[in-house]
Amino acid sequence: MQIGNVTTPFGRRPMTLSLVKRQIEASEIKPGKTADKWKVFRDASEARELLGLQDRSLAVLDALLSFYPDNELRQNAQLIVFPSNAQLTLRAHGIAGATLRRHLALLVEAGLIVRKDSANGKRYARKDKAGAIDSAFGFDLSPLLMRVDELAMMAQQVVADRFALRRAKENLTICRRDVRKLISAAIEEGASGNWESIEAIYIGLVGRIPRSPTLSDVNLILDEMELLQQEIINILEMQENDENIGTNGDHGEQHIQNSNTESCYEFEPSSRNEQGGKAVDDDRPKREPVRNFPLGMVMRACPQIAMYGPGGTIGSWREMMGAAVVARSMLGVSPSAYQDACDVMGPENAATAIACILERAGHINSPGGYLRDLTRKAARGEFSLGPMLMALLSAAGDNGRKAG
Repeated sequence: MQIGNVTTPFGRRPMTLSLVKRQIEASEIKPGKTADKWKVFRDASEARELLGLQDRSLAVLDALLSFYPDNELRQNAQLIVFPSNAQLTLRAHGIAGATLRRHLALLVEAGLIVRKDSANGKRYARKDKAGAIDSAFGFDLSPLLMRVDELAMMAQQVVADRFALRRAKENLTICRRDVRKLISAAIEEGASGNWESIEAIYIGLVGRIPRSPTLSDVNLILDEMELLQQEIINILEMQENDENIGTNGDHGEQHIQNSNTESCYEFEPSSRNEQGGKAVDDDRPKREPVRNFPLGMVMRACPQIAMYGPGGTIGSWREMMGAAVVARSMLGVSPSAYQDACDVMGPENAATAIACILERAGHINSPGGYLRDLTRKAARGEFSLGPMLMALLSAAGDNGRKAG
């Protein structure tokens, strides 16, 4: 690399190491590399939010590109444009001088252009005797050519994220509608169940939808809304099964309870088809393990488990299961009780159960006995983690609203 490839800004503009890096990279573009300048502009426009740019920044970039005479950016060409501020203002649709300077700075900061200032800060070109440009001072467009592939990938990611967001919003709208109508039908037709609590959870979920949600916002709420929908269906299916086999006994006797703890988790028993992974001592066939819940949802419902993770955080199911082992010991749950839970529920769900017990440890006299009771009920198909998580999520939402 030649020393002349790195220049510093004129006047009070500071020099940074990132500017040095960009100038060095721009001088090392692969020989023969070319790109259509307007395609690069479209990719940069698509990725503007990732680049930290605004619409007016793009108008200024469009104006700069219009001063480059060819449609194709080439590695072996002179890629410096040198319009005056007055010329730029005109082509940028009359943008004010201060606004123009601010957006030029944003383009430099985003790494799309590099300033190559003259001794006095003026923009101009020197020509040789043949009339060809020998050297120029102004704005170097080389970074656009250098980053053409990166910008294309960024644009594709933005398009994919936009599609995923639209699809997630559609799924949330459908799920939200289904839950609302299922709750209304259950209340209107007098189905057994604590529908007031379920409706309160539904209202809380809807209230958490931001005005301009991100993909992660929508996916988080969609996970919880789908969980609530599944639990409603479980309740209704359980009642239908009981009616079909003529065992319409007192549903209160089927609630998940423990003599040593307050039963604060369950709305109604889960469907017999959603349960742990082993048959108990009878002739029933072995069943598939219950589905795992999203880790983000578990962490929101049970934030205390995070302190037992590495560095006080949990970022994966492996870390979650390790934290559960530590919390299990602290709660006084025996290794055999926890192993039984893992065998019946699966290791992820057993870790989730420990996290839920930890969250309600002050209300549970014997965590080990409580876990064994849950494991037995899960093996019989009488327990699901879903309502427990939903109750904790609801409590977390209520506490957040009170704190606010």
